[in-house]
Amino acid sequence: MKLTKHAHACVTVEKGDTRLVIDPGTFTPDAAEAVAQAQAVLITHEHFDHFDEKLVAAALAAQPELQVYGTTAVAAALGSNGGRVHAVAAGDALTVGSLTVGVHGHRHALIHADIPCPDNVGYLLDDGALYHPGDAYFAPDAPVRTLLLPTSGPWTKLGEAADYVRAVKPERVIQIHELMLSDLGQQSTARILGEQGLTGTPLDLLAPGTSVQL
Repeated sequence: MKLTKHAHACVTVEKGDTRLVIDPGTFTPDAAEAVAQAQAVLITHEHFDHFDEKLVAAALAAQPELQVYGTTAVAAALGSNGGRVHAVAAGDALTVGSLTVGVHGHRHALIHADIPCPDNVGYLLDDGALYHPGDAYFAPDAPVRTLLLPTSGPWTKLGEAADYVRAVKPERVIQIHELMLSDLGQQSTARILGEQGLTGTPLDLLAPGTSVQL
């Protein structure tokens, strides 16, 4: 399986002839290009930095075979599109080409009591090979080999992130959701959360456009 990191929360996953994109949002400059090459799009929740509604709607119109999976709010925003838009929730199991996908979690992490928490789901691919949690520190009840870890945003906290990695116990961590951190902030966060820090787990900082084998 090959993972390509895009800016912020968006990644492309490829296995065999299957290519899917998770969370193509407005903070990801090449999101349209990534989606144009995909058979499916998975969206964790409705926030604009994870879900560029206009971009995904245009892709559905331009790509007759494209399938989209997301929360009820995401599905409602896009409409059925001939049954190609699917609402998913925790406990669902999907097959997208050669990839299996398990759906985990329920809610976005709390930012403040005055700000509503939308539904948020995480996606566990290929029997634990990769987990994308969206905007939540939800630990799936399943082994995870590579965890995509959000490191910046109004809801994130270093202490909670460390406890989250300890709970999930992945073999490897890759940073996502990083755009609110400077280069210095990313390096500092990696030291605190990485192999020599609080978690004892390798944490990779991948520049947008970088691909790795999982």
